[in-house]
Parts: sequence; C-alpha cells; structure tokens
Amino acid sequence: MTISDLMHETQTALLGNKVRTSLTMLGIVIGIASVISMLAIGNGSSASIQASIQSIGSNLVVISPGAQRTPGSTVSAGRGSANSLTMDDSTALAQEVTSAAGVAPDVTVRGKQVVAGALNTNTTIIGTTPDYLQVRNFTVDDGAFFTDTDVTGLNRVAVLGPTTASDLFATGTEPVGQNILVAGNLFTVIGVMKAKGGSGFTNPDDAVYIPISVAQQYLTGNRYVSEISIQAQNSGLVTDVQNQATSILLARHNISDPTKADFSTINEADILSTASSVTATLTYLLAAIAGISLLVGGIGIMNMMLTTVTERTKEIGLRKAIGAKKHDIRLQFLVESIVMTTIGGVIGVILGIAIALTLSLTGLVSAVITVGPIILSFGVSAMIGIAFGYYPAARASNLNPIDALRYE
Repeated sequence: MTISDLMHETQTALLGNKVRTSLTMLGIVIGIASVISMLAIGNGSSASIQASIQSIGSNLVVISPGAQRTPGSTVSAGRGSANSLTMDDSTALAQEVTSAAGVAPDVTVRGKQVVAGALNTNTTIIGTTPDYLQVRNFTVDDGAFFTDTDVTGLNRVAVLGPTTASDLFATGTEPVGQNILVAGNLFTVIGVMKAKGGSGFTNPDDAVYIPISVAQQYLTGNRYVSEISIQAQNSGLVTDVQNQATSILLARHNISDPTKADFSTINEADILSTASSVTATLTYLLAAIAGISLLVGGIGIMNMMLTTVTERTKEIGLRKAIGAKKHDIRLQFLVESIVMTTIGGVIGVILGIAIALTLSLTGLVSAVITVGPIILSFGVSAMIGIAFGYYPAARASNLNPIDALRYE
C-alpha cells in the first residue's frame, strides 16, 4: 500500500462519519486546550507573584516580632503579632550591621478609615522613616516623601499610594496640599507614590505612609514596630546581613538560645523560593487535572476505532483476501488514529492559546504562554493516537479473512 493510498483511505474513513469523528476528537481538543491554558495561567500567576515579591525591595531581609518556628512545627508561633521589636532595635541594627545599605522600621495598621472631604476609604496605614523609599525601592510620583525632621517633629504629614489617592480625590484634583483625616487625625498630603502593583494586604499602592513617630503616637500608642526591613549592600551579603541582625537582636534581647528568639528573620530569596515552589506545585496540579481529559479522550478514540473495526469487518476480510498483509491493515487503522489525534491536538493548541490570551486580556488572570507546553501537548496527542490506536489496529490485522467475509 502506497502512502497516497493510505492517506486516501484514511480521509475516506474519517469523513465517512463526520459527526462521530468530530465528537471523538473533541476529547483530545478539550484535553490539550485545558493543559495549555492551565499551564499558561499557572506560569503567569507564578511570574506575577515573583514580580510582586521582588517589587517590595531588592537584597532585602525582613525582621518580624514573634517567636521563631520551632523544630517540627508547621505553624509560626504568632509571627508578626507580638510586641518584641522597638525603634531602639532598629537604630542598633542601622549602626551595627556593617553590610547594610539601609534600615527601615515600620508600624503597619490595617483597615483604618481615611477621609478626604466627602470621600473616604478603609486602607492600610504604614508609619515608617525616610529610608523606607530606598529599602523598599519606592519612588514618589508627585510631591515629596517626609523627612527625618518630620519624624522627630511629629509632623502630621502623609504620602498616599496611587490607589488610595484615586479613591479619595476626583480625577483632575491635585492631592498634594490637601488635608485628610486618618483615624480622626488631621494630616496634610505632601506626596503620592508611583504605582508598584500588588493585591490584598500586600498592595503597596493602597496605603497611606506617615512618619513612624506619628503612627506610634496617634495610632498604636506604644513604642513597638511591626517589622524592620534591612537592605544588604549587594545580593552576596544578604545572608551576612541576616546573620548579623540575628546576633545583634539576640544580644539586645538577652536571649542565649537562638531557638527561643522572640523575632524571626526572612530574606527575599527565601520568600521567592517558597512562592516559586508553591506556584509550581499548583501549576503541575492544574495540568494533571486537565490531563485527565486527555486520558478520557484517548479512551474515546480507542472505543471509536474498535467500533470502526467491527463495522468494517467485511472490508478488512476482502482486503486480506486480495493480498493485503497484516501490517498493511494494522498501519491503516493506526494512521487513522494518529491523524485524528494530531488534528485534535492542533485545534486544541490553538484553542488553548486563545483561551489563555483572552483571560489575560480581560485582566482576570495573568497568563504566560511558552513553547514547552505547546510542544509537549502536541507530542502527547500524537502518542495517545499511537497508544490507544494500536490495540484496535492489531485486532483488525489479526482477523481471519474467511471469518471476516462471513461476518454479518
């Protein structure tokens, strides 16, 4: 049998029952499209999370109050909720950590009402120092950030995140110079931050930044800080900064056993590593779930081919009677299966890319399409055609020609 004859027979067989062929391919189409779109969404989410983490600062070490995680424990013992870090700790770290490029303590209070005229919003209030700009890689888009003089003088000035600014002031209104009420206290807006992006509690754009001394005086009423951020001079010194900071704080807090520390430290690399591991696991889980539909599609193809073998029993007997060999019959049915899955794979790839791009354009999710999943999905569809088409093809080739011709 020539290649031309083989392709002609395949075309005739598949087009002979277009509805059944289309429905059989649908399982492969849905499976491939699901795998590609799920992997694209997973990769996009991973990239978005990593970008958000990297936006909080480079070469960063963050120290939070609360006990360290104990060996064998899966839950941190109140990380960030205790009162164990003070401004004096921050000052000591700034003076004694030799590899630090900057140190910025902050007091974070969530869910406070901010009012500007007739408009109001509930947002996060962050009290900090001028070094916060450098340590967290922030930029002021309009106006200026507060100074050390504002901190020492308890000046009630505020810098707004861009989201907060748009919530409080109508389009075209200049926020700088306006007065706002933060938890009932009058503040003057002196600047608006440049957008950084983020979501939920980690969104730096939806916040109000005020001098840390003012936050302690009017919001928390104590001398404690929520966390201390330290920026290393370069990426190679991050671990050194983390070790120095730990030693200094253990000595200041009179703690001899590091496992009993009343604070915890984490660096940007640790956060990225953990986030990458979690998002990778979720991405593969989504792909595995989507891959189940590929398996179902493969079973559907095998079922159709078995049905086809039964329907064409007499045809197979006639072919073998006039000289067709077993491998000719086997190749014919195997090619039909492969062609069907390949066409379904191509349609699935196109549909998967279209779904991912559509979701990304709507802004609902972030999707990143890479070549790897496309090649993998297309290869898997071809393998499914071989794997699930082989048994029906082998069964057809083993039919006895006399019995096949007598089949009713």
